[in-house]
Amino acid sequence: MNRSTLRPAAPRSAADRARQAATVAERLAEAHPEARCSLDFATPFQLLVATILSAQCTDKRVNVVTGALFRRWPTPQAMAAAEQPEIEEMIHSTGFFRAKAKNILACCQALVDRHGGEVPESLEALVKLPGVGRKTANVVLGCAFHTAVGVVVDTHVGRLSRRLGLTRHTDAVRAERDLIAAVPQSHWIGWSHRLIEHGRGVCSARVPRCGACLLADICPRIGVQPAAGKSRRGPMGTG
Repeated sequence: MNRSTLRPAAPRSAADRARQAATVAERLAEAHPEARCSLDFATPFQLLVATILSAQCTDKRVNVVTGALFRRWPTPQAMAAAEQPEIEEMIHSTGFFRAKAKNILACCQALVDRHGGEVPESLEALVKLPGVGRKTANVVLGCAFHTAVGVVVDTHVGRLSRRLGLTRHTDAVRAERDLIAAVPQSHWIGWSHRLIEHGRGVCSARVPRCGACLLADICPRIGVQPAAGKSRRGPMGTG
């Protein structure tokens, strides 16, 4: 039988989830060794702003916008002196541009006032900046400072982690707690990049390509509907 037709049981205990996560992390690391943040940046400040802009927006669109944005205001000091309508105009296509511009401006002013124009290297300091939550802080710490403090949980990461049985939570903070407990810390930074690539290329939301998936033999496929004409139950209605 093709292994893609099998549906392994979901991990039940914390130890089961840890074994599952370790296997997933190792396979994805081998398959996607060059996976990296898809946002373009040259400095921690640029990554911070780009990540704020990425909310409800594709990274591709953000990269189009930030090229001109950072040429005009390359530092926190320069952007802190900008007028909000000017920022709004330049980031309009990323969506929610008024709220994003307000947060970016306030964030830059806080960087200048509290941190001498430098992006802080601690989670505690980052989440106190306007517009910065745990996800943004983890992106900056992991990608700009190579510090593994937590796990970035975006749409792809949350969806695939639930499908793999590593968390049942749709709330990103609760899902992150489960992943921190299960995923080896050495993979925390790479976990999100590799799951994003795997989610885009193979494990799509609606029609996952299970037959081409390197995780098919261990994935319980939680939330994935069986193929048409196939039942998950046996002939007597048993699982």
